[in-house]
Amino acid sequence: MTFDLPVLQIPEQPSARRPEWLKVRAPGGDDYARIKSMMRSKALHTVCEEARCPNISECWNAGTATFMIHGDTCTRSCGFCAVKTGRPLPVDHDEPRRVAEAVAAMNLKHAVITSVNRDELKDGGSIIWAETIAAVRQASPQTTIEVLIPDFKGNVENLRRIVDAKPDVLNHNTETVPRLYKHVRPQGRYLWTLDVLRQAKELGMRTKTGVMLGLGETPAEIMQTMADLSDVSVDVLTLGQYLQPTKNHLPVDRFVHPDEFKHYEVEGLKMGFDVVESGPLVRSSYHAERHV
Repeated sequence: MTFDLPVLQIPEQPSARRPEWLKVRAPGGDDYARIKSMMRSKALHTVCEEARCPNISECWNAGTATFMIHGDTCTRSCGFCAVKTGRPLPVDHDEPRRVAEAVAAMNLKHAVITSVNRDELKDGGSIIWAETIAAVRQASPQTTIEVLIPDFKGNVENLRRIVDAKPDVLNHNTETVPRLYKHVRPQGRYLWTLDVLRQAKELGMRTKTGVMLGLGETPAEIMQTMADLSDVSVDVLTLGQYLQPTKNHLPVDRFVHPDEFKHYEVEGLKMGFDVVESGPLVRSSYHAERHV
């Protein structure tokens, strides 16, 4: 399916300095400190911290967090990501228990679980994924579970292992438009992403994906990527502004105006997505409890 972009006036915005709509307060608060202490005591990691999410204070003070399993070292070197690249530690078979205990202790209504890529493992890390979902179900049966998974290089067996554990939402991020994949996600493949989302839907999952804007894509490319995702029946789409984690990461090409984000939200709903979260500070786990 192809879509023509309606006439859209894009405000001029210098890329060297963050505009007012992207400024957030430094994290803090009693619940923020409590959750951070709990994570450290159980030797757990959160993508909220590793990816330097701008919404960390809002989410943690609301008593929610996104758990990152399989450690804090990724086998891939995506140009946008603040998570470090290298040789990961051996698989931690006790991690599912600790995640489940933390979810239960926080009395979460909705838990989001993600992971680094573990391309060095034959199962891509999917066995620990399934064990973590099962452990959370047992420890906190009232909690709904969203998983934000890697692409597993398109391996259907590894995907099926996670689906069989019955999470409530399966999320896999598209991240960018196909033209920029080699630049932004050098070890990823756009078709792997579409296949993961298509296969998950065929296996009965509620599916979700996210795209970052401001990496050099054009409005027409954004619309076409949205159309591709609609074609594989994605239920929930998130669109947010890319922010450069450090000077060693990809630079911001432009800061996308909130009006443009609103435009994509309107167009996405017309395409048939159930939910479109579109705004400068939107991230994959933002308002995740609303997407079940």
